[in-house]
Amino acid sequence: MAVAIGVPLLVYLAQDALIFQRQPLAEGRRAQLARQADVAQVWLTAADGTRVHAWHLKSGPTLVLYFGGNAEEVSWMLEAARAEAPGVSWFLLDYRGYGLSEGAPSQKALVADALMVYDHAAKLPGVDAGRMFAFGRSLGSGVAVALAAERRLAGLVLATPFDSLAAVAQRYYWFLPVRWMLKHPFDSLALAPRMDTPLLCLIAGRDEVIPPEHAERLFAAWRGPKRKEQLPHAGHNETDADARFWPAIRAFVEK
Repeated sequence: MAVAIGVPLLVYLAQDALIFQRQPLAEGRRAQLARQADVAQVWLTAADGTRVHAWHLKSGPTLVLYFGGNAEEVSWMLEAARAEAPGVSWFLLDYRGYGLSEGAPSQKALVADALMVYDHAAKLPGVDAGRMFAFGRSLGSGVAVALAAERRLAGLVLATPFDSLAAVAQRYYWFLPVRWMLKHPFDSLALAPRMDTPLLCLIAGRDEVIPPEHAERLFAAWRGPKRKEQLPHAGHNETDADARFWPAIRAFVEK
């Protein structure tokens, strides 16, 4: 009886740490990035008073809002985006508790912050609000889909996405009633049938974290225009090394 009660309770209490693996940013790294002429630090204050940090790479009127994975400190994407998508501006959000952002992450907070970031970025000088995209990677796919359900986007890029976090978690914790226990379900599949935003879905064929069938289910349910790019030899954290990854993103954003 103690095991039957204790194990579910332990998983329930530990789920925030399992889902959100916060990554800090060292001061030396922050200072190095802040000296770059095409990069700006942005601080936004949420409705609850939490200060949220983001990086703005300024390169053109097309803007991509980036939402990273559950263990990702997003500043590395500044170099990647500059090299792989020249002429495109990027806005990289530090989730609460990640990078330089304050507070604690949750589904509700991350989605609210994504909406706040969109509303701020759409008013930036030199940004074409009709050419705003969102890019969600892994956990960030749930944030990006939720944003697309509430704001108009020119397109949505999802890399190693899932149908719902509950469905993925059930694979790992098959012996628990995960759908009843999960505080952050990120149910993108429930939103997909009413989504008109054009979609580019990048699926890692050897994804050992989120098996490809979860991305396939999301893609199949998507109502709007959609394109799928298979990366058959890529693992969950190896997508960017695939020769098809960045060309597919550039073609989608620049069309």
